[in-house]
Amino acid sequence: MERVFRSKVDSWLLLVLLAAMAACLYAAYESARAGGSWPVVLTLLAGVGLPAWLLASTRYLVSGNALKVTSGPFSWHIDIDSITSVRETHNPLSSPALSLDRLEIHYGRGQSLMISPKEKRQFLVAIGHAR
Repeated sequence: MERVFRSKVDSWLLLVLLAAMAACLYAAYESARAGGSWPVVLTLLAGVGLPAWLLASTRYLVSGNALKVTSGPFSWHIDIDSITSVRETHNPLSSPALSLDRLEIHYGRGQSLMISPKEKRQFLVAIGHAR
């Protein structure tokens, strides 16, 4: 059975991303209006598109014995049997998580990934690591 878990989104992060997207959109508009170069306009529009893509696509799919993590253009595939531990963390390091209310998953040979499922307890049950 497949189960999709959306990322929890911290309101402060949402505000920062929306403000950055609005600033890029405004700068792209002003640059185009002033006859600016298209590479500059396209770069500014990428400043709108990438955060929007991350906000819309960050999710965690549990299917059979696999965990697939997707966040914009990035993805990770983890065999659930290779998970050695899961712990709660608020580590701010870059990860496919839109909240600081995170789970750190240790798997394989010293690998780890931090995620922030909105339904944390149900996620832990789905991967067999509920306490």
